[in-house]
Amino acid sequence: MKRLQAKVGENGQLIFPEEFNLRYGLKPGTQVYVDETEKGPRLRLPITHLTKVYIEPTNRCNLDCRICMRKVWDEPLDQMSRETFSQIIEGLKIFSPPPIVFFGALGEPLAHPDIVNMITQAKALGSSVELITNGTLLTKKLSEQMIEAGLDRLWVSLDGATPECYGDLRLGAMFPEVLANLKAFRDARWSNPSLSFFSSFHMKPDIGIVFVAMKRNIHELPSLLSLAMRLGATRVLVSNVLPYTDEMCQEVLYSRSLTDVVYQSSVFRLDLPKIDVDEITKKSLYLSMRSGNSISLVRGHLWEGNDYCPFIENGATAISWEGNLSPCLPLLHSHTSYFNGIERISRRYTVGNINEHSLQDLRDKPDYLSFRERVQTFDFAPCTYCGSCSLFWENEEDCLGNSFPTCGGCLWAQGVIQCP
Repeated sequence: MKRLQAKVGENGQLIFPEEFNLRYGLKPGTQVYVDETEKGPRLRLPITHLTKVYIEPTNRCNLDCRICMRKVWDEPLDQMSRETFSQIIEGLKIFSPPPIVFFGALGEPLAHPDIVNMITQAKALGSSVELITNGTLLTKKLSEQMIEAGLDRLWVSLDGATPECYGDLRLGAMFPEVLANLKAFRDARWSNPSLSFFSSFHMKPDIGIVFVAMKRNIHELPSLLSLAMRLGATRVLVSNVLPYTDEMCQEVLYSRSLTDVVYQSSVFRLDLPKIDVDEITKKSLYLSMRSGNSISLVRGHLWEGNDYCPFIENGATAISWEGNLSPCLPLLHSHTSYFNGIERISRRYTVGNINEHSLQDLRDKPDYLSFRERVQTFDFAPCTYCGSCSLFWENEEDCLGNSFPTCGGCLWAQGVIQCP
């Protein structure tokens, strides 16, 4: 954790260091929210600040995974043109500091023939660049090219730690081949010309693992953590599954968590310290967490992830392969999913197209600014807790009078689904 020093001015205003203001978009006159919490005030990013851009190089993929949106999807398959990507790069040039560029949305980014050049151009902006892949197309040559291009972090989807479990979900992928590709990528980092003796202890690019938890694979999570360590990963991100088919509804691990008092704020709160988790404590800790109290772990409250959009709060935006700009990944494509066995239609929300308007103009559109402010205050109906009326079946409107797009039924905003 980096600590910066702020001071209080003569008129009572809080003055942050210029470095801090620049990084988080705190310009004179910018409006920000400050939450009063039990741990003290919490500053939230201004909705005008762009921190991260998700770019979808293609919506094509070489696999046929059980958990993919394609199971219920009917959209044309294609890839981002050089002209569209050039428009994005031009639009990013005016932002300072440059935002993180993340390659990945619905398709497999490595299926785009120009992906290395895309990484190169994004790095030329001064951006930190990340990419997510299923690992099947990660050849040794491509690994070396991406490392040389300056990739900062490679995320790999691994939903199992054995060939049987992995192959059951990632149809068309061979687990041993994916592991071999990842090991080759890990080893190729040693040839990075920018690697010094000291930086070799924290090698670039970082490797991150994404694990989608389900009933059929959650038993492999401990083995996956061991595998991640051997692969040199620095992060493992666990998400729940979003069922796009009736079959996958049986796989969810959050049937109670959205209404469970453990994740809610209540009068009676259980504050837990750092404590050994072993054979002696595991039963007592489990029963304590199931005792009907809201839980705090070392001053971190489990209920603080509620009604919190990770995309808006972190200054992100998403751009599809066609150049359509959306506020987040869940709104990038129309899709049908299931919640508690109920079919729900989510219509995509497009602010505009990057080929017709600059990135800055799209970010500054009044309706987009208004939407981001509405999400930050999160004045939506509590659909994930209720889900009992027909308005929940779509994201068109809710019972509090909010119009399209409504976010009360979003599982990302409740900390159930996570993206890198």
